[in-house]
Amino acid sequence: MQREEIIEKVNHFLVEEIEIEENLLKEDALLKEGLGIDSLDFVDIVVIVEKNFGFKIKPEEMTNVKTLGQFYDYIAGKVN
Repeated sequence: MQREEIIEKVNHFLVEEIEIEENLLKEDALLKEGLGIDSLDFVDIVVIVEKNFGFKIKPEEMTNVKTLGQFYDYIAGKVN
């Protein structure tokens, strides 16, 4: 799967399911501070990622994922 396709899918569910404003979705946006993703949102994201990309997010693998761009890269590394 191409990175562009991953970005498109992730941005779509962030806007539709997590209700983040589309104009905030930039590669350098901080997940917690910039996008306001909290622990409850993260539970939803785990379920959505599993459904859309076919793998489970392991919390210990997410410790260094701080920005949206790093999140795209994390997913790309798992699906490719």
